Amino acid sequence: MRRKKFSWSTVYLIFVFILLYVPIFYLIFYSFNKGGNMNNFTSFTWEHYQNLFSDSRLISIVVQTFVLGFLSALLATIIGTFGAMGIYYTRKRNSRNVLLGLNNILMVSPDVIIGASFLILFTMLGGVLKNFQLGFISVLLSHIAFSIPIVVLMVLPKLKEMNDSMIDAARDLGANNFQVLSNIILPFLTPGIIAGYFMAFTYSLDDFAVTFFVTGNGFTTLSVEIYSRARQGISLEINALSTLVFIFSLLLVVGYYFISRDTSKKARKRKREFEEVAVLK
Repeated sequence: MRRKKFSWSTVYLIFVFILLYVPIFYLIFYSFNKGGNMNNFTSFTWEHYQNLFSDSRLISIVVQTFVLGFLSALLATIIGTFGAMGIYYTRKRNSRNVLLGLNNILMVSPDVIIGASFLILFTMLGGVLKNFQLGFISVLLSHIAFSIPIVVLMVLPKLKEMNDSMIDAARDLGANNFQVLSNIILPFLTPGIIAGYFMAFTYSLDDFAVTFFVTGNGFTTLSVEIYSRARQGISLEINALSTLVFIFSLLLVVGYYFISRDTSKKARKRKREFEEVAVLK
């Protein structure tokens, strides 16, 4: 019987997970503390969750944040998917590299710089368009802008994996550009598109720095609200809210896993079918 070799990589991995998850479970644990602080656990209570659901303003902000995340991720995914296709099918290599470099600028630029840039832009627009004010629209546009590069980077690898002979086979069978796009390219890119959407949604839900610059008096998001309340003192109501968001994130990850697994199977099956047609041609 072989003995398992000791692996420092396993120890390091366990240490990283402990470092990441212990603070989260600490936060969750004290969300049930009746004592009202995070120093001593006195007894179990649902009081902070009851206070959370009775706080209509905070619930409204949560709804606004999720609506913003879903909408910005959807629009960024549509734009980013076609942007990735535009970059991939650019014939000149230098032009393709320039477009890819421009796409990556928002990925490496500090959030503070991006937020300040958007603030200057929207301030200028406010001077031209009298009815334009900082609020939902400004935050939505900002989130779409910094989410597009994420989607592009998720979709591009799937484009590189795609066999171009499938497109040639479809054209030989009489398919037009729309049919090739809807029946060949987009179904094959579906796993990357779904991954891009979930990443864009996560970035939108998590963003603070950019949102802090472009949010107005009549609109705010969850991250900005939590920051504002944390400055006034620790409230276990925030712990309760963070616990629910963490559970939602876990459900989101599980849902993404099953969705991506099914779409990957369908994409591989479709790829095999068209490769067989291409071979026969």
